[in-house]
Amino acid sequence: MKQIPAATLAALWAAMLGWGNFQHRLPILVMGLGVALNAATFVAYWLDKRAARANRWRVKENTLHLLGLAGGWPAARLAQQVLRHKTVKPGFQAMFWLTVWVHLVALGTYVFWDRIKPLLNS
Repeated sequence: MKQIPAATLAALWAAMLGWGNFQHRLPILVMGLGVALNAATFVAYWLDKRAARANRWRVKENTLHLLGLAGGWPAARLAQQVLRHKTVKPGFQAMFWLTVWVHLVALGTYVFWDRIKPLLNS
């Protein structure tokens, strides 16, 4: 099975946020919070990479996953690639991609609920 590139998923994510705002399902504040969350997520990965090199206290993997699940996954993926961090741990990657898909499905369900609900009632 061919993987969907992270950039394509990030574009889909941004489109869903934009559509949700356009349809008045998401306030514009959500976009600003998304930017802030992604910045914080990238910093968390950077701090964890820095701590790993210095053999110091690390950011918990659960924290990194929660940041991704909350919507910071595009920056998490970017940080993984740029910093070469957490890219070869199969367990971490499996959980990371699970959080990406759970987030996208939840966001899509919320944004498109008015179109999904009639299908469930038929």
